[in-house]
Amino acid sequence: MKRLLRHTLSGLFVALLFVSPAQAYEILFPGKTIAASGTVQVLFTPEDDAAGQIVLIVEQAQKQVLVQTFSFTSKEIAQALIKAKQRGVDVRVISDAEQMRRMEHSKVSTIADGGVPVFVDSQHDSAHNKGDGD
Repeated sequence: MKRLLRHTLSGLFVALLFVSPAQAYEILFPGKTIAASGTVQVLFTPEDDAAGQIVLIVEQAQKQVLVQTFSFTSKEIAQALIKAKQRGVDVRVISDAEQMRRMEHSKVSTIADGGVPVFVDSQHDSAHNKGDGD
């Protein structure tokens, strides 16, 4: 039984490699497809200037920037989010409660003080999701 399950999962993984992300989502979560469009950019640190790229994306956002953060220490990104909110972009942040308590240099309070709605998630152990801007 274990072998059959392993082969089935391996086959599903290989099949998912040959379909678009939207098709893969539909396979994994039938009937729960969410229509979306956009661009995915992969950045690695320290080789890529990830913080600088995020600032550029936030500066270009016209409608909405949604952020879920595990820890938040970038002054530059915080300022970009505040400026986006000030120019009328819908900016919202979900932050990890545990990391806010642990991080000396967290910028979550700065963001909230700048008028950005911040929701503190204390229901989950860790939030490692990243942000999205459009």
